[in-house]
Amino acid sequence: MSAATTSAAAPAPGGVAPALLGPVRGRNRVMKSATVEGRTPKGLVTDELIDYHLAPASGGVGLTTVAYCAVAPEGRTDRHQIHLRPEALPGLRRLTEAVHATGAAVSAQLGHAGPVANGASNRAPSLAPTRRFSPFGGVTKATTRADIERIVAAHAQAARYAADAGFDAVELHFGHNYLASAFLSPKLNRRTDGYGGTLEGRARFAREIAGAVRAEVGGQLAVLAKLNMDDGVPGGLWLDESLRVARWLEEDGTLDALVLTCGSSLLNPMYLFRGEAPVREFADAFHGVTRAGLKLVGPRFLKAYPYQPLYLLDYARQFRAALTMPLVLLGGVTDKAGMDTAMAEGFQFVAMARALLREPDLVNRLQADATTRSLCVHCNKCMPTIYSSSRCVLVTPAPDRER
Repeated sequence: MSAATTSAAAPAPGGVAPALLGPVRGRNRVMKSATVEGRTPKGLVTDELIDYHLAPASGGVGLTTVAYCAVAPEGRTDRHQIHLRPEALPGLRRLTEAVHATGAAVSAQLGHAGPVANGASNRAPSLAPTRRFSPFGGVTKATTRADIERIVAAHAQAARYAADAGFDAVELHFGHNYLASAFLSPKLNRRTDGYGGTLEGRARFAREIAGAVRAEVGGQLAVLAKLNMDDGVPGGLWLDESLRVARWLEEDGTLDALVLTCGSSLLNPMYLFRGEAPVREFADAFHGVTRAGLKLVGPRFLKAYPYQPLYLLDYARQFRAALTMPLVLLGGVTDKAGMDTAMAEGFQFVAMARALLREPDLVNRLQADATTRSLCVHCNKCMPTIYSSSRCVLVTPAPDRER
């Protein structure tokens, strides 16, 4: 019997009801989604980063997700990103202890940025399944079999570091055309070996990562994966293939939940966010040629998509109908009605991001008053702030270093 069928037979739990995620018992079913924080200038935890996660944790979420923890130096989006290594562990322990003191759980998002990595900033070539041009890192290097083995092992080691630092969960990044997602994409993966060609070949890398992480920390941490339902790019991964990948991951038994997402940070970033496209603000976040280039081609790269509540629900329903494993619904979850709809349709968790940037205490306020409405207007002007210090620009001033 599917989870959706089960939910129809009994009253669905509310979004603020306690929930079990693998070995972790959370105080509710609301997750703070992974969003780049822009608070690790030296690739290490800062007091600002801890405060950033303390705000939604104190504000009522069941779990907050630290993004984005790279498993290898060349896998960072840029050199300021956290790279999981022994030097990072003391700061990460301070962070997890602080979050736990609020009663919330905390997850580390693990991944390799692949073609989304800034090769110049990292001082190392960006990787992709096959050689191609990336707007972030120039011409990428084709991932070798040795690279694949190294990166699979690095995910397992990163999960071990996360466990040692006190995290409750890890989220494997299989979305947004980061490296594992790029392997899944028929547009980006033109390999002819066992990691390309058929969907089974293209999915092999992600499945090996999940298997290695489960073997390393299974039973100690909850293991989630963020999986693209749709790349939002012609010729990219689409629902029919993504559903098959999700079924394989379920059959493998390596995951405790799937976080359903979409879009391509490489080719179509606004497809995930919906709402206004902040072209001018993105351009203003850069200097010189990059600024001029964004002003010129930005409207083609940053396409605007209309916002509506629960905008990924129609796609996600197809995964709910096909799978029995716990699923996390994100995309336009901003109020109790949206949470109730998600639970009634058989989703075990919901994830929020932009709404919590505007109001970190939104979950507490929803618990106190079910009629509470989010003040987020989906202007997406928070997105360019990832290069300095992620925030809602309508309520939080720019830090001194940005001014």
